Amino acid sequence: MSTPENEMTSTHERTAAGTPQGPAGTPEGAATSPRNDTRDTHPRAHCGIGTDGRITFRLPPTTTPRPQLLLRLRPKKGRPETALHVLDLEPDPDRFDGHRQAVLEPHPVLDEGRWDVYLLPEPGAERRRLRPGLRDLRALVDGHLRDRPSPVTARVPYVTKDGFLALRAWLRTAHAEARAIGVGDRALTVTARLHGAELREDATVRLRLRGTDTVRTLRPRADDDARSFSFTAGPGDLTVDGGGGGGIWDVFVRPAADAPPIRVARLLDDVADRKHVHVYPAIEADGSAFRPYYTVDNDLAIEVT
Repeated sequence: MSTPENEMTSTHERTAAGTPQGPAGTPEGAATSPRNDTRDTHPRAHCGIGTDGRITFRLPPTTTPRPQLLLRLRPKKGRPETALHVLDLEPDPDRFDGHRQAVLEPHPVLDEGRWDVYLLPEPGAERRRLRPGLRDLRALVDGHLRDRPSPVTARVPYVTKDGFLALRAWLRTAHAEARAIGVGDRALTVTARLHGAELREDATVRLRLRGTDTVRTLRPRADDDARSFSFTAGPGDLTVDGGGGGGIWDVFVRPAADAPPIRVARLLDDVADRKHVHVYPAIEADGSAFRPYYTVDNDLAIEVT
């Protein structure tokens, strides 16, 4: 049985030790890093996050008296920007050389999505994208061990593909955090824990074939705490009526018969983009391949080819 859950190198192990990563995963200071490009005039920000989601940004001295930090919710392609959040950059109390800091408190809660981070040299000035410095994400590594109330929120600072600092934020009424995914010869077993809700006796796991109304219902194995559960799915649960054809099954848990379904995902640690980090083998059975994977939003799905 394969279970890659613990094979990943956490983000904080790559960054908190003083080796920030560039956009292609190479250490900053290597030939591909913006730091080595003398034409790169973008300022750089360090950041650290606490267990409560409080993020502190630290920047070098500025030449203007009232600098600000701007967070912009990245709009969908072709759409205008709709959400901005501005923080004042105050003198860093731990430094006496003009460095600045801004604190993003746990509240107000950020909308779900990707937030780009900018420097405003002064209110109303032209925004400037920020390059990442050190990102201390150690407080996030064991985040799945802490039970969360509703609404469930998560924030992860990360580096964009083009080498800028951004935040990945999630906001969900309730959340089912996937943990171990075991892939066997004929079935896969998922272990998860519910946050912001509790399982009742009539709870079900629902596999929804994307783009259709087809749903498969499974009975979860629930722990006594009414939060942790597991389920097993095999080829018979993931085959479209009539056989043949591929598709993607999105995974939900319905904690009670009268409750809305809750997405199973993995959000509560230091990985902003999990799709290419946790890669699972496929089950080869009945002429098809069945492979669990995480989507671009870190939601759990099962692909059938």
